[in-house]
Amino acid sequence: MQSCEISSESTDDPLSSGLRTHKQPRIIVIGAGLAGLAATKALLENGFTDVTVLEASDHIGGRVQSVQHGKATLELGATWIHGANGNPVYHLAEDNGLLEHTTDGERSVGRISLYTKNGVAHYQTNVGKRIPKDLVEEFSDLYNEVYELTQEFFQNGKPVCAESQNSVGVFTRDLVRKRIMLDPDDSESTKKLKLSMLQQYLKVESCESSSPSMDEVSLSEFGEWTEIPGAHYVIPEGFMKIVELLAQDIPSRTICLSKPVRCIHWNYSAQHQEVIAKSHNNNQDNNHNENNHSSQPNQDPLIMGHPICVECEDEEWITADHVIVTASLGVLKQNHEAMFSPSLPEDKVLAIEKLGISTTDKIFLEFEEPFWSPECNSIQFVWEDEAQLEQLVYPEDLWYKKICSFDVLYPPERYGYMLSGWICGQEALYMERCDDETVAETCIELLRRFTGNPNIPKPRRVLRSSWGSNPYIGGSYSFTQVGSSGGDCERLAMPLPYANSTKAQPLQVLFAGEATHRKYYSTTHGALLSGQREATRLIEMHQDLQRDQTTKPNM
Repeated sequence: MQSCEISSESTDDPLSSGLRTHKQPRIIVIGAGLAGLAATKALLENGFTDVTVLEASDHIGGRVQSVQHGKATLELGATWIHGANGNPVYHLAEDNGLLEHTTDGERSVGRISLYTKNGVAHYQTNVGKRIPKDLVEEFSDLYNEVYELTQEFFQNGKPVCAESQNSVGVFTRDLVRKRIMLDPDDSESTKKLKLSMLQQYLKVESCESSSPSMDEVSLSEFGEWTEIPGAHYVIPEGFMKIVELLAQDIPSRTICLSKPVRCIHWNYSAQHQEVIAKSHNNNQDNNHNENNHSSQPNQDPLIMGHPICVECEDEEWITADHVIVTASLGVLKQNHEAMFSPSLPEDKVLAIEKLGISTTDKIFLEFEEPFWSPECNSIQFVWEDEAQLEQLVYPEDLWYKKICSFDVLYPPERYGYMLSGWICGQEALYMERCDDETVAETCIELLRRFTGNPNIPKPRRVLRSSWGSNPYIGGSYSFTQVGSSGGDCERLAMPLPYANSTKAQPLQVLFAGEATHRKYYSTTHGALLSGQREATRLIEMHQDLQRDQTTKPNM
């Protein structure tokens, strides 16, 4: 997939008769994750042949990363299909037989909480004691009641009181604490345990939201995220199979790997000739003139009929009529100033700044034999000394205190004896800086301490994700941060130039990716649908142009 060469003369692609007779627009898709691949697939299926995908990393898939481990496939990135009814990812998996070997433990109806399986979560305290199951269930019922209330602010238009600071974390912690302290039936020690469990639940919630803390998640917007009805599914052969299905009909020459983009020069005008000339003087030897997408830097793309020039980090300049940007919100936050020329409009920059993205990482530990009991489906870490804390933020040397739990992967016939730990926020970035040995030793000490079993052996192997420090990703997925709203997702998705720019060629720069989907942000189906959405914009615009051309009267 290394060559960017693609001929618009190809007769192998499924051309529509309309597009055969009209000039093909040049389209560049930036990013070969689910959004980029879905957009590319839709464009090719609708007769567009001059499409090129530029992927910064050396592989496709974006935030999908399935790793083969013996007979098992471990997911460092996307893990679940969230809901079945009408979910395009589910239908892709189901139609292609990817769910045939999914076990009962790998599908869950209702709200998912990390991994789920028939069995019992063991809530262990930092003094090595297990919290009784009935106490856990009692607290869980209380927490879930309050969780339902957090949905109502958006769904029922309830006003947010000032005390909540419009924060899911502040609202939840204050209300649950009040209810715990007012319970006349609980002893002081039971109340302290429940308060400690509240902190652990909020850590789990942060991992699910990919936020540093639930204190940063907007209460007024929390209920807009929409759950697709039906069960949640794990794909036994790996989520990468979905990526492969999307990519299977895309010609390999269409996708250029290891091709990071430096700058998108859009709305190209004469003032950029100076930049281009300067680049030409510095980089005369770096142009791939045999590539029919490249322009020599001393040629103004406007003269060549293309309003966009994509400048790659390897100094290649590629002209285009349209660019679909599927870079993650993390990349846009880090690079938007350098990535777009002219700069993005102020309201789009504000949307990028206001929306949230953080890191949720997994830590897989493989053991020779299980040290947990057969009915145990997870080990949850409850720190009794955190009962009254307001902010769960830790210094770098205490990063491990943000690990909320280790889940048991089932079935053992597939995974062996494997635990999957969860950590999020700045502490996940601290973890990413450590070497495997340090992470393994730290996790084992935690497990020994919380289970009260000093004889837990070191794992055979440790494997972990590092989404935060990946320069081409910059985080796991987006959330609505305090101060942001679903409207920011829509502003982020708005193509450039804006429609009121009558003189400029329309739909030059389009935006896709999970963070641009108002109701399905943070999900794989949100990413896939956003790619299809932007492809549809282009398809419909060019169909309208062709219709106008064919119905013009002859003068």
